[in-house]
Amino acid sequence: MNIVIVGLSHKTAPVEIREKVAFPATAMEAPLQQILGLPSISEAVIVSTCNRVELYAISRQPDAAVVELKQFLADFHKLNLEKLQDHLYDFEGTDAIQHVLRVASSLDSMMIGEPQILGQIKTAYGYACEYKTVGLILNRFLRKAFSVAKRVRTETAIASNAVSVSFAAVELARKIFDSLENKTVMLIGAGEMCELAAKHFVNNGVSKVLVTNRTFSRAEKLAEEFGGVAVNFDNFQEQLHRVDIVLSSTGWSCSWKLSKLTAT
Repeated sequence: MNIVIVGLSHKTAPVEIREKVAFPATAMEAPLQQILGLPSISEAVIVSTCNRVELYAISRQPDAAVVELKQFLADFHKLNLEKLQDHLYDFEGTDAIQHVLRVASSLDSMMIGEPQILGQIKTAYGYACEYKTVGLILNRFLRKAFSVAKRVRTETAIASNAVSVSFAAVELARKIFDSLENKTVMLIGAGEMCELAAKHFVNNGVSKVLVTNRTFSRAEKLAEEFGGVAVNFDNFQEQLHRVDIVLSSTGWSCSWKLSKLTAT
């Protein structure tokens, strides 16, 4: 039996690609069961965060498993595999083990030492346990990976200055404005990164949070959580004059719009 990984991350794919292959936490059962139904797969876990999507699997035929997992990822999200292929990586055996240990220990994170990734992998493992797609091998391996990641955090200095990307964004805003009190922030996107950023912004005193997202219901949900206002994605640019800070975690490019806004 071999551990097999197929995935993409912030190192290999832009955010607009990562968004397209993400798996909602509220709907993990169907994709997990579909992976388990692939001919060469006997165990499966899906790790899906704002910065990476990875499929962990156990197989007696690792080469066949890689092909099946890549095709599954494209088919499930209705994407062209040929176009997706350039952003994907795969690992087998020892290389797969080393990769998971690096990811769990946040050595592969956008912000090295950030604490979120270990919890995210634990959550992914929890879903796989709930839907009975893990067996003896992934069970033992992931538990060991959690133990290794904990030792890395407690026995090294990796976490001494660790921050998440969202926390770093808020700290940058504080340096620019000195204080975030009475400031209005617009979040473009309603994923995990924007949710974490919203928490940091609110904790630092922003007075108003606007949220826009391609899926309006997700914008509404995040805005409600922080007492903010959801803005329709089709015309959110009309609201930019009302905001002091814009944080984008989507594929939308705002550089020209914001530079024009600043100039006026």
